[in-house]
Amino acid sequence: MRYGRFGTYENFLKELELFHGKPAPGGLVGLHMVHLAKELLPEGILMDVICETRKCLADSIQLLTPCTVGNHWLRIVDTGRFAAVFYDKITGEGVRISLSMEKLRNWPRVEEWFLKLTPKKEQNLEAILDEINRAGSDLFDYREVVVDEALLKTRPKDPPVLCPVCGEAYPPSHGNTCRGCSGKTEKFFHEKIVM
Repeated sequence: MRYGRFGTYENFLKELELFHGKPAPGGLVGLHMVHLAKELLPEGILMDVICETRKCLADSIQLLTPCTVGNHWLRIVDTGRFAAVFYDKITGEGVRISLSMEKLRNWPRVEEWFLKLTPKKEQNLEAILDEINRAGSDLFDYREVVVDEALLKTRPKDPPVLCPVCGEAYPPSHGNTCRGCSGKTEKFFHEKIVM
């Protein structure tokens, strides 16, 4: 098993915990998913990833590949499924890897953890991590895919413009005003009124 810049399994777990904020079995599942993707894809490609969950998997992808949310090589499309599409950013050809509910039955501690069949306080973290490592790529289903051509286009690099309402900079492709002033953030937060 390769742990990239971390060198060892223990170092990866420490870095994962620092990055994620707590011990994360899902991050370890992500380690094995990333390794399987690298085995299935041609060597030397420029890879992008679509992660289908906002959970631990995205953190492992960011730690183990050059794909991050910040550089736009990692997109989160939250379907709620523990899955990701790893693909060649030039051709769009890739592989979708998902945690297999059928194969999970062969790994009872992982199944109990993932499906929350046992309360967290009753789970043995070390036993779960050990079983994840023994299972490795046997936890996954995968299939070849081709991503939509629209995802292969590079983002426009137009200089930002200033919003006429709030005065903050935003991409001109968003419209005549920034998305905040267009009401796109209202469901996330509102201004605190100070008296």
